[in-house]
Amino acid sequence: QVQLVESGGGLVQPGGSLRLSCAGTDGLFSTYAMAWHRQAPGKRRELVAHIDSVHITKYAESVKGRFTISRDNAKRMVYLQMNNLQPEDTAIYYCSSGNGFWGQGTQVTVSS
Repeated sequence: QVQLVESGGGLVQPGGSLRLSCAGTDGLFSTYAMAWHRQAPGKRRELVAHIDSVHITKYAESVKGRFTISRDNAKRMVYLQMNNLQPEDTAIYYCSSGNGFWGQGTQVTVSS
């Protein structure tokens, strides 16, 4: 059973930064694409950023230039560096793996 565990969420003021982390347990971690998604209250879950096994990245238009996804396969970790956070970034952020597993989510709240 693959497990993904997110951490790093919290409360931050507009313009601030957070770094989310996702720890994986699968020995094949390096072969999977990984992604971060988010779901705001009353809204559908959306893809935020994606990184494949060769570190090619894709981003939602709303976060381009502000968020950076990265991975460390040796540590089985995926990160989401979020800069210049805005209130509309408030959501639960989820990590997912290319073989269909999801973490439990971590809350990010951007508010003054």
